[in-house]
Amino acid sequence: MENINNLGDLHGKTVVITGGTSGVGRAAAEAFALEGCNIVIAARGQEGLDETVKLCHDLGVVALGVSTDVSKFEDVENLANLALQFNGRIDIWVNNAGVMASGKFEDVPVDAMEQLVKTNLLGYMHGAHAVIPIFKKQGEGVLINNVSIGGFMPAPYSTAYSSTKFGIRGMVEGLQGELSNEPNIHIVGLYPGIQKSTGNLHSAKYSGLDFKIPPFSVDPRQLASEMVKAAKNPRKQIITDGYAAVMKILYGIFPHTIINTASSLLRLAMKKNTDTNTNGNILHSSNEPHRIYGEMAIPTPSRGAQNAMIGAAGVAIGLILFNMVKGESKKKDKKLSKIKSIK
Repeated sequence: MENINNLGDLHGKTVVITGGTSGVGRAAAEAFALEGCNIVIAARGQEGLDETVKLCHDLGVVALGVSTDVSKFEDVENLANLALQFNGRIDIWVNNAGVMASGKFEDVPVDAMEQLVKTNLLGYMHGAHAVIPIFKKQGEGVLINNVSIGGFMPAPYSTAYSSTKFGIRGMVEGLQGELSNEPNIHIVGLYPGIQKSTGNLHSAKYSGLDFKIPPFSVDPRQLASEMVKAAKNPRKQIITDGYAAVMKILYGIFPHTIINTASSLLRLAMKKNTDTNTNGNILHSSNEPHRIYGEMAIPTPSRGAQNAMIGAAGVAIGLILFNMVKGESKKKDKKLSKIKSIK
C-alpha cells in the first residue's frame, strides 16, 4: 500500500518548474503562484522567463527565472542551488520540460533526435538526480513528473518522443521502488492526454507531417490543477483526464489495432501536407508565443461535449469487448464441433 501524506497548505513552499515559460509549465507556474508558493522557473529563453516571472509577481508571490538547459546536468544543478536560496529547501520539483518531433523516424535528423532524448529523458533524470539528495537531507519532498499517456501507448511517427516517454515512466517506477523506505519523499507520475497547449506550435515537424491539436484535447490549466493536487496529496500514478483513461484502456485491449489504425491515418496526412520541415524548439529555445494555449484546428467542444465523447467511447469499449467475447465463444464452439466430428 502506497504512502500518502496530505501536505495541505502550500503557502510559502518552494516549487521548481522546468519548461515553465509556455504551455503546461506556464499554467503550472500560475497555479502554484495562486497557492502562494515561491516559484522558480527554468527554461532556455530569457524572454519567456522574464514574462513568466512577471506573471508570478503580478499574482503576489516571489519568483525567480533561471536560464536552464535541462539536457545539461550542470545547468540543472545550478537551478537546484539557486532554488535553495529562497528558504534553504525545495519542497516540490516539477519535471516538465520537453520537446517533440513528428515525422518518419528516418527523416528525423540524428542531431535533433539525440537532443530530444537528452532534453526529455535525461532532463527528467537530471532533475531527479539533483533534487533527491536535497529531499533526503530534508526528510521530505515531492517530485512530480509530467510523463504523458505516451508512457503507456506509443505515438507512431513520433517514435523518438515515444521512446523518451516510456523511459521516463521506467525512471518514475524505478525511483518509487528505491524510495519506498522514505515515507515522506514522493515520486509522482502524471499521465495526461493531449494538451491544448503551445507544444504543437513549438514542435519539430518532418515528412510533411504537422500534428493538429484535436478537439478532445485537454485544458493545460486542468493539468496544472492536477499538479497542485499531487503536491498536496501525492500518489504514485495519476491518470489526469478522461481521454487519457480511455486511451490507456483501449490500447491495453487492442494495441495492434490502435497503432496500425493511427499509423494509416497519419500516412494519409503526410500525403496531403506539403513538406515544411522544421526543427522547432529542439535545438534552441522556443520562439513566441510564450503563452499557455496553442491554436486549435477546430474549436474545442464544451466540457459537457467532451464528457459525452468519453462516455460514448466507454460504451463503445464495452460493446467491442462483448462482441469479442461472443466471437471467441463461437470459435471455441466450432473447434469443439470439429473435434467431435473427427472422433
